Amino acid sequence: MRAAIAPAYADEVARLREVGHLSDADIAAATGAERSTVGAWLRRQRRPSGIRAQRVVELSSIVERLARVIQPSYVPVWLRKPLAALDDEAPIDLIRQGDYRRVAKLIGQLEIGSPA
Repeated sequence: MRAAIAPAYADEVARLREVGHLSDADIAAATGAERSTVGAWLRRQRRPSGIRAQRVVELSSIVERLARVIQPSYVPVWLRKPLAALDDEAPIDLIRQGDYRRVAKLIGQLEIGSPA
């Protein structure tokens, strides 16, 4: 089963780079992993586990939703920008700390305001 899981996470991390224009450093910042570890995930040499696997999934959800309401190339900037709606915290920091729902709630407000 472990072999079946590794490609799924590697594919998810690759999608973060493609859809959200995130760098290895961005992914590392959001998951709490080292940049070299993110590279190993992408090369399928390692797979995220535990809390880092959870952060990959949460980040993926955030990026997918965000790319539908803002220009995808702006996603990395938005994630790193301190936002008044998040008490001047950067979304990427909140995701790393496990406060995914707070960021998701803000994106929900953006989704409501975006044209269909």
